[in-house]
Amino acid sequence: MDAAALPLQAPLPGSQRTRQRAWEAECIARIEADFSRSADTHLIPVPLPGYPGIDAYFKDESSHPTGSLKHRLARSLFLYALSNGWLREGAPVIEASSGSTAVSEAYFARLLGLPFIAVVPASTSPEKIAAIEFHGGRCHLVQRACDLHAASLVLARESGGHFMDQFVYAERATDWRANNNIAESIFRQMQREPHPVPEWIVCSPGTGGTSSTLGRYVRYRQHPTRILCADPETSVFFDYYAGVQRGQADLTMTEAQGSRIEGIGRPQVERSFIAHCVDAMVKVPDALSLAAMRHVSQVLGRRVGGSTGTNFIGLLYAAQQMAAEGRTGSIVSILCDSGERYARSYYDSGWYERSGIDIATADRQLRSFLGGAPVAAALRRAAAAA
Repeated sequence: MDAAALPLQAPLPGSQRTRQRAWEAECIARIEADFSRSADTHLIPVPLPGYPGIDAYFKDESSHPTGSLKHRLARSLFLYALSNGWLREGAPVIEASSGSTAVSEAYFARLLGLPFIAVVPASTSPEKIAAIEFHGGRCHLVQRACDLHAASLVLARESGGHFMDQFVYAERATDWRANNNIAESIFRQMQREPHPVPEWIVCSPGTGGTSSTLGRYVRYRQHPTRILCADPETSVFFDYYAGVQRGQADLTMTEAQGSRIEGIGRPQVERSFIAHCVDAMVKVPDALSLAAMRHVSQVLGRRVGGSTGTNFIGLLYAAQQMAAEGRTGSIVSILCDSGERYARSYYDSGWYERSGIDIATADRQLRSFLGGAPVAAALRRAAAAA
């Protein structure tokens, strides 16, 4: 990591240090008390009629207080920053995010009485800005998305605040051994199911923190479970992972555009994505992700986000692989967030027309996959080296 990316703060004199430690202890206690007030997220069975003997589940992260998987990340980032002595009483917290991470970090900043500033593209929708502001944050608009990181560093320096930098710290902030991380929660909830140890856990990379936590945990606990990452269409993670398998990894890889599947995929490789924690990857066309999103919403009777659709295609691919090998067992994936945040995009027919996405063809293709047609032909695939 570049030295410039590390938080630089002068040591505090003795009396101030004592006060700082007391404040940090109070903040950590508040976060832990907040966690104790919240029941764990649900594990929901999802029917796969075409695959007898294979049980599928979604870990419903939309039931967190801030409505998404990023609630866990924000909690871990705040605990990590407090434990490292990076936060100061009254000093702002800054994050480069226009989505769920910013919403969740705003929640925890308000819990601790800290100002929160989300550095967001000027094109960010009013709904997202309103969600961040609802939890007490404010938004600092930047014209170009590629300038978010640099603008966050400048803002942190000028305000005397701390830049959380989720894309650097996500994989190390989470305690992957235990502390009710998402992996520990999944295995605890699976204990009474017919196949308690999943054959696969399917996730999609955004920062890379979730895939790293899952991959580390199953190795640490000596589970045979494999981790499958489903990457959206315009994201660099899949190609980077394939390069790692060939011994040609390149951290400087970039793509010109960001993902249309909000919350996952990146135009550049992020340091929190640890390729060796992943056993296989697939790259999912956006149209197919959104068809799967609509299917899951219909099955569950409520709207889910696009990243959940991407995950479902990865889950379906894993189920087909198991069926082809004559194996039974369980697969767990992640319901990342609610679809209510996407009323003006994924659930608006006009958005599909403007984006050039053929809904009818994508829905027809998904129905064929659910009926047993091989999904692999529609995906780019990369498997881990033996």
